[in-house]
Amino acid sequence: KILPNILKKIGCTPMVRVNKIGKSYGLKCELLAKCEYFNAGGSVKDRISLRMVEDAERAGIIKPGDTLIEPTSGNTGIGLALVAAVKGYRCIVVLPEKMSMEKVDILKALGVEIVRTPCTRFDAPESNIRVAWKLKSEIPNSHILDQYRNPSNPLAHYDTTAEEILEQCEGKVHMVVIGSGTGGTVTGVARKLKEKCPECKIIGVDPDGSIVALPCELNRTNNTTIEVEGIGHDFIPTVLDRSVVDQWYKCNDRDSFLMARRLIREEGLLCGGSSGSAMSVAVRAAKDLKEGQRCVVILPDSVRNYMSKFVNDKWMIKNGFLNDVQEHKPWWWNIKVQKLNLSAPLILLPEVSCQKAIEILQEKGYDQAPVVAESGLILGMVTLSNTLTSVRAGNAQFSDPVTKVIYDQFSKVPL
Repeated sequence: KILPNILKKIGCTPMVRVNKIGKSYGLKCELLAKCEYFNAGGSVKDRISLRMVEDAERAGIIKPGDTLIEPTSGNTGIGLALVAAVKGYRCIVVLPEKMSMEKVDILKALGVEIVRTPCTRFDAPESNIRVAWKLKSEIPNSHILDQYRNPSNPLAHYDTTAEEILEQCEGKVHMVVIGSGTGGTVTGVARKLKEKCPECKIIGVDPDGSIVALPCELNRTNNTTIEVEGIGHDFIPTVLDRSVVDQWYKCNDRDSFLMARRLIREEGLLCGGSSGSAMSVAVRAAKDLKEGQRCVVILPDSVRNYMSKFVNDKWMIKNGFLNDVQEHKPWWWNIKVQKLNLSAPLILLPEVSCQKAIEILQEKGYDQAPVVAESGLILGMVTLSNTLTSVRAGNAQFSDPVTKVIYDQFSKVPL
């Protein structure tokens, strides 16, 4: 089926069974992941972006050519930018500095104008929320759809996300675990499920350093920074109805990132850090569920936004979330090279011609070989592709010795 535009690829995301992780925690229930990164823009926020714009259009508040401004942690900005690109709006996103460069690059590619702000209190003059409203007062025909206060935010999830969960689970769902950013997802989904499936328990996920969870005693911590993106706040968003959440759980950055990496490695679910937050809570919250019951976990966005962050080992180690001993290493990791019983390598003498070197490499099926003097001194490496390219370009002749096309910069590995 041919879609009229990419906006028709928002919604109807897959529900996937999580097979290994639940078993490793001894869960008896069926653990399911609602993979919101299959939305067109790569996150759950595509749903509210489209709904907020279309509701504002129907109300006559905005029209193509106007400017949309939004303070966001990135995903709502990407969703709005996608809608703006298709519908013909100018888009300005006000983004805190902690958000990943991948999000910045995607926003730029979508033609968004980006304003970066410090990571500070929401009510500080330089916060992304305050800066966005200042821009609105200065730019004619500009609008802030305001995901934090816009009723279209939870309504998008009430009308679509929750209905999809009920349909995919055939009305049989006993627990749903949802991270709280603006709170629109947990509010909208919970309200619908409370109507259709009143026995379903709603679990809210809030990171350490945020004040959203109830009771308030849960929020006591010395931690003031949150590395996981997209969840947690130092204020209570208007769209969040905390009364529909049956129980709140706190999560931390380390558990979130390590679980996200497990979801990728063990389940093949290419999700983001806040997905790890939700799943790290789900394996605790679902302990009491019985065989035959279902726990649904919302995975909000994809790994695409975090390639330079939690996916990267160096970033994880630098930020104290990963030690070398924790990382999965292959069986040969600590074995010395001389113990591997490797066959003797193919070597070339320096006087061998380029033509002969090409023939030898092609015959043996190798792409490269070291060039070693009779004394045993390693002079460098030659590769089949570089030798052929050099000859074709006229930089070397077939009759020239291989030292003419040698790479003399290389690393030595002790045996």
